[in-house]
Amino acid sequence: MLKQRIITALILLPIALCGFFLLKGANFALFIGLVVVLGAWEWARMAGLASQPMRIAYAAVVGVLLFLLYLLPGLAPWVLTAAVLWWLLATWLVLTFPASSEHWASALCKLAIGLVILLPAWQGLVLIKQWPLGNWLILSVMILVWAADIGAYFTGKAIGKRKMAPKVSPGKSWEGFYGGLAVCLVITFVVGVLRGWSLGEFIAGLAAAAVVVVISVVGDLTESMFKRQAGLKDSSNLLPGHGGVLDRIDSLTAAIPVFAVLLWAADWGVM
Repeated sequence: MLKQRIITALILLPIALCGFFLLKGANFALFIGLVVVLGAWEWARMAGLASQPMRIAYAAVVGVLLFLLYLLPGLAPWVLTAAVLWWLLATWLVLTFPASSEHWASALCKLAIGLVILLPAWQGLVLIKQWPLGNWLILSVMILVWAADIGAYFTGKAIGKRKMAPKVSPGKSWEGFYGGLAVCLVITFVVGVLRGWSLGEFIAGLAAAAVVVVISVVGDLTESMFKRQAGLKDSSNLLPGHGGVLDRIDSLTAAIPVFAVLLWAADWGVM
């Protein structure tokens, strides 16, 4: 398993880095779109579509909607607003699972939820890419998510006792969450020092980092919740040793649109 994980990572890492940071415009949108469409194919399985033609059809619908969003950039604020509202709702659904599943157990509802998760993630990345320091901003949100995950893992393994959401993901602890959050706040503080932030910028930056970390954890738990309800361990086996695409980007699907909205609110870009 470890050998598979390493080989897969060595193959995918340069592809991902080139796609995220070297591509621009329509090529970047298409690259991210392919990732999202693969995620849609996996989501259809979690939603209960067992047949391959139906899963492919759902992925195709997502692809068409992405193309329409690319043609109609004025819809971006609405798409991202829908994402923020969804992730607030998802927080409640995760905290009240399994009782909350009665509200979204139907295949149609889960397919609709997939759209609110996947489309804004694409929209957020495409939007951020167009803003000043776009590549650095994308790298920033990724670092926050990865640092939170790594910090939570090691802190939770060392001192984790209180389970965060035992009915959703028994391995996650509150101690791990606080450890991951602390790591991200330290990273943000160091960036602020290096960039010469004012006191107000420090407060805003640290608050924004905390929000992104919290919502990234919700994204991770949300996918775990849907997988648990569907009786699945991984979203697919597309990535040997790593599970599926959604297993790798679940936290980012939540963090990216919220990060984009926070940047927009801070007048970083114009939507």
